[in-house]
Amino acid sequence: MFTGLIEEIGEIVAVTPVGDSLRLTVKGPKVTEDAGHGDSIQVSGVCLTVIEQGTAADGSGTFTADVMAQSIHMSTLGALQPGDQVNLERAARVDSRLGGHIVQGHVDGTAELLSATPGDAWRVLRFALPRELAPLLVDKGSVTLSGVSLTISHISDEAAAEPWFEVSLIPETLAATTLGLLEPGDRVNLETDILARHVARMLRFGTAGAADQTND
Repeated sequence: MFTGLIEEIGEIVAVTPVGDSLRLTVKGPKVTEDAGHGDSIQVSGVCLTVIEQGTAADGSGTFTADVMAQSIHMSTLGALQPGDQVNLERAARVDSRLGGHIVQGHVDGTAELLSATPGDAWRVLRFALPRELAPLLVDKGSVTLSGVSLTISHISDEAAAEPWFEVSLIPETLAATTLGLLEPGDRVNLETDILARHVARMLRFGTAGAADQTND
């Protein structure tokens, strides 16, 4: 479990194909300070398990993790190359403050940046939203983009032919995460709020149950 508050921007050191999966080695001095074998670290929103630890050429700590085929299919991790930057966060401690929202590191899909509009002290990012995920996002609700906990500032209405949503980023978020590097056309990992997913699931079961009763 994570909070969506990024601890540092890490760097991909190596990408090694292993069958239909990948093995990533990531440099992250802060997140490796107390990391151990089997610990969870989210990499741009995807929860990965530490299988090895090491040291980069500059003396910074590194960790290696496997990325399964499902994660490659659902996220942007399959496109990573050495030198790419990623958002990093260690799993939340039980006694830590929940400054963001509950983030699982289980990505629902990706979203494409449509536009970036600068403001006086912020930047508004508009993303195209996969239609199947549109019911799970709500104005002023929480969303996780590449591991960053954010509040939706605006969203398209239900009748929109091509759903979209916006987030407004303060300078700190732009500087402390990879979101400040995004250009239109770039894709980010998207995780919807766990509560919305549970409610949607229950509603589907409720609809199916009502249909079964009607057919009896």
